[in-house]
This record gives sequence, structure tokens and C-alpha cells, in this order.
Amino acid sequence: MSVSQDKKRGTWTVEAWYRNSMGERHKKTKRGFTSKKKAVAWERDFLASCEERVEVTVETFVKNMYARDVYPRLRTGTKLTKDAIINKYILPFFGKMRLCDVKAADVVRWENWLLEQGLSQSYLHTICNQFSAIFNHAVRFYRLPQNPMLAAGKVGSKRPEKEMLYWTPAEFKLFSQAIEDKPLIYLAFLTLYLSGCREGELLALRPEDIDFELNVIRIRRSYARIKGEDVIGPPKTRASKRDIVMPSLLREELHDYLAMHPEIAPTDRLFPVTKHALSHEMKRGCDLSGVKRIRIHDIRHSHVSALINSGYSPTAIADRMGHETAEVTEMYAHLFPSTQHDLVEALDGVMSDV
Repeated sequence: MSVSQDKKRGTWTVEAWYRNSMGERHKKTKRGFTSKKKAVAWERDFLASCEERVEVTVETFVKNMYARDVYPRLRTGTKLTKDAIINKYILPFFGKMRLCDVKAADVVRWENWLLEQGLSQSYLHTICNQFSAIFNHAVRFYRLPQNPMLAAGKVGSKRPEKEMLYWTPAEFKLFSQAIEDKPLIYLAFLTLYLSGCREGELLALRPEDIDFELNVIRIRRSYARIKGEDVIGPPKTRASKRDIVMPSLLREELHDYLAMHPEIAPTDRLFPVTKHALSHEMKRGCDLSGVKRIRIHDIRHSHVSALINSGYSPTAIADRMGHETAEVTEMYAHLFPSTQHDLVEALDGVMSDV
């Protein structure tokens, strides 16, 4: 390995020998450095990355080792989200620092910078989680002594800042009546409200996913529109792969629709529309019915609200929604208004028996 200067151009060149993952010896040449210091730094970083050490810059670790190990296991949309967060909020601050040199105090200064960006509490929480995941990966697989975020703590909050919006059954009925003029759109929103599935899960549904004998909708895929192309991939999480039992109204509507459209093949998308089209129809239905405007994802919250009001437990709801029980308890705690009252009544009963 060597660093040399091109006298004619005034730039510096690195020639570094290394062994690949198969043990084969290769030479890497990199030209065009404006100073010897930059050439030496690049050489050090390159050789450290070849030897998979944490004495590399954060940028090198993320784009080489972390991306190589983690990204093949992720959905395309998740990878794009990670890249957007890393490139906008992590690399501008830490990109040139060596991963092993990042200390808790550096993280605190970075978090203070994030707080000045005017981001929502939930998004701050997401950004911190992404960076923490990078450190955890380095600790687990590349002998980084510790995750500095454990000492620094995280900013932001997983809980939404705004009040969670949802429709009551009466509001949904008004909305659905307003869009009955478009049977496919009506059926799409009815499926969202009565099954609680995610929008991407709805748009990936095929007729073969609906079992009328067992009365279930099988969630096995999720749809996304990425860089102008339709992408069908696995559901959001392992728990998202599930069977949703259909209420009788939804079963009848789906059965009748498919009976009237025999041209739809078992493997066709049942709802061949985009998220943009659904958003447009959502606005139209709200304008026509006069019900409050909510996000399409809030229909999923509406479904959970209806289940809670019907007395179902967090465990039962989590199973239907494709969540972990703890997620349901944390996300929808404010929709269980009787819990604290029940606890107090139980305590009063215990004390009265003393």
C-alpha cells in the first residue's frame, strides 16, 4: 500500500492491497485527492472497512457494512425510508466521524440540532431509533464497545402529539353512503373499516386471499408505489401476516362483487387503484357527506375504536390488527377510558374488606 503524488496534476493517489471475503488478494487504486492528508484518511478508512472494523467513518459503515447486512432483509419502501433519514439527518452531522469515536456527548449535540429542525415528536423518535439501530448493529456484529445513545437517551416520543382522529360507526355510514356511486371504491373503504387492514394490505389483496368458506381475509402481501412502479412485497411485520375474520356485511359485499365480475382472475389485484386515487375519493366522500376529514390510516384507528367500545381486550385486538399487544396498549391507551375507574373501584373493594 502506498500514497504518492502526481507531480503533473498536483493530486495524490492511493494504491492499497487488501483481501476480499473469499481471501483473495486485490489492489485498489484511488486517484484525485487534493491533499496527502485526505489520501491517507481514505486509505485508512478503506482498509478498516475491508477488515470490517469500527475504525471507519459513520458513512462508510452505513453504506458498506450496515447496508450489506441489513438491507437485503428489508422491504423496498423501508430501505428508502432508512436512506432518506440517514442521508438527511445523520450523515450531515456524523458522516466524516469514525464510528468508534462517536461519544454520548456528540449524540446529545446532534439531538439538540434535531430539536431545532421543527420536526414532530414522533419523527424525532423515528430518527433516533434509526441511528440507534446502526450502533446496535455495530455492537452486535463488529465489536463496538457500546451504543452511545444508551447514555445520551433519545428525544421525541412514539406517542402522537395530536389527538387521534377516527370515525364513529354513524360517521362511516354517512361517508360510505356518499361514495356508493362507485362500487369498487365503496367496497375498498368498507373493507378498510370492517377489517382494520392497512392501506397497503388492502391494495395488495387478490380474490384468492378471500376464503368465503372459512370466512377470512388472508393478509399475505402489501402494495406500494415506488419510483413510478407497483411493488408487491411482504406485510409490514411478521405479526402482520394474519387471517382476518369478516363481518357478515363485508363477506356478502365481497362475495356479490366478485360474482358480478367474473373477469377478475384469482391472482389479480382486487382493488387496482393507487393510494392517490383513494385519497381523492376520501376527500370527495367527506365533502359530500359532511363528515370530518381524517387520513385513510385513521380508518384503521376507527376500526380499533369500534372494537374497544365493544369490550374487546388489547390481546384480541392486536391479533386482528397485526400488532403486538404492547403496541396496542401503548397506542390506544387513551381509548380505554374505563381502565383507571375499574382499578380504583377494585382498590376500594379491597380496602372495604379490611
